[in-house]
Amino acid sequence: MIIITGASKGLGKAIAKNLIQKDKKVLGLSRTNNNADFDILKCDISNYESIKEVCKYIKNKKFSIEAIINAAGIASMNLALTTSKKSTEQIINTNLLGTIYSCQLFTPFLIRRGSGSIINFSTIAVKLALKGESIYSASKSGIETFSRCFAREVSDFKIRVNCIAPGPIKTDLLRGISDDKIANILKQQVTQKQFEISDVCNIVEVLLDEKSESINGQIIRIGGA
Repeated sequence: MIIITGASKGLGKAIAKNLIQKDKKVLGLSRTNNNADFDILKCDISNYESIKEVCKYIKNKKFSIEAIINAAGIASMNLALTTSKKSTEQIINTNLLGTIYSCQLFTPFLIRRGSGSIINFSTIAVKLALKGESIYSASKSGIETFSRCFAREVSDFKIRVNCIAPGPIKTDLLRGISDDKIANILKQQVTQKQFEISDVCNIVEVLLDEKSESINGQIIRIGGA
């Protein structure tokens, strides 16, 4: 079974549905169901105790966990000086702490299994150092560094940890961002085009495949930067 955080919408939902179509068993986690057409457990990944409750559920059901995909995340495109304390905390707590908590609490299931793959999500904004995305990028930069270090910590257990950093992908996170700003980001990519969610799903499939054991501790930037 594959754990997917943020499974009720955006990338998380698309990844979950794609894997289900590939006959994979998925355990979706989200703060809300959001009319998803597959089972989702209520979980706030920024809350350590909330994730512990999911761990109890997994143990009671005796699920075998083969992978963890941390797709939950929030964004706020705003200058650091005009971003509220509340918004700053929400971004850091959900993106960075949520990913760390998920890895801390769910990885023991992979250790018991004897192998596994963890996929975390960053953003190409980290590499490009985009104006107006300092706090969002800081949270994702933390995820990148954590992923690379954590990969070394769990490699002896045959667990791989990689990070996907997409450019502008057509999801809810792009709502409210002007076409001009998106075009400016695309100009800075190596491949200057806007990719689809399906492109992300393809990379996820590769990273989940046990044949990809040589890919570990990597940041894969969709579009290139």
